[in-house]
Amino acid sequence: MLKVENLNVYYDNIHALKGIDISVNKGEIVCLIGANGAGKTTTLQSISGLIPKKEGSVIFEDKDITKTKANIITKLGIAQVPEGRRVFTGLSVIDNLKLGAFTIKDSQENIQRDIEKIYERFPILKERKNQLAGTLSGGEQQMLAMGRAIMSRPRLILLDEPSMGLSPLFVEKIFEVIKTLKEEGVTILLVEQNANLALSISDRAYVLETGKIVSSGSAKELSEDSSVKEAYLGA
Repeated sequence: MLKVENLNVYYDNIHALKGIDISVNKGEIVCLIGANGAGKTTTLQSISGLIPKKEGSVIFEDKDITKTKANIITKLGIAQVPEGRRVFTGLSVIDNLKLGAFTIKDSQENIQRDIEKIYERFPILKERKNQLAGTLSGGEQQMLAMGRAIMSRPRLILLDEPSMGLSPLFVEKIFEVIKTLKEEGVTILLVEQNANLALSISDRAYVLETGKIVSSGSAKELSEDSSVKEAYLGA
């Protein structure tokens, strides 16, 4: 579904991504693990068109989207749930969800049906639907950010640090929904600092260090790899 080849990204003179190659097959959860500053968020932002690439290519469903603008990439079926949630704090919960469907050409009735499905996944959002998003807790905002992404009916979701700063209860709920999305046929590329948690739900994984992929394989293989265990799994 997604193929990233020889991706090079610079921030001024800083070489942030150094020729990385990643592939994601339809229906998989693939995770990127690595320390802060390894290039994980940069990778997702490059794929979704939020930052320019110096070299390399991004192919989505056999279509070259390397130079495609971010809004068009969303229309093609890729949604990103950004690090730090980035909800529209001055808008209500329901208006945030409706904005997620901005690119969808469908009847209001069907879009409302999608909103009801989000409420089924995250009942707390229904209770808070008229509240300003900025008044929600961190966990509730993460649910809203995920709900907003799902509203665009994506085939691929880029999830950036969904567990960051959340209580264990919210983390459990978020990861339950990630697993459910996979069961429903949504493909997921996951960036997550909690490597144990990420590997436990992923099919395959890549390890990023200072802008380079240093290891890759099945999630099971990497979770049992001694160097990965020592560096990222606290073993």
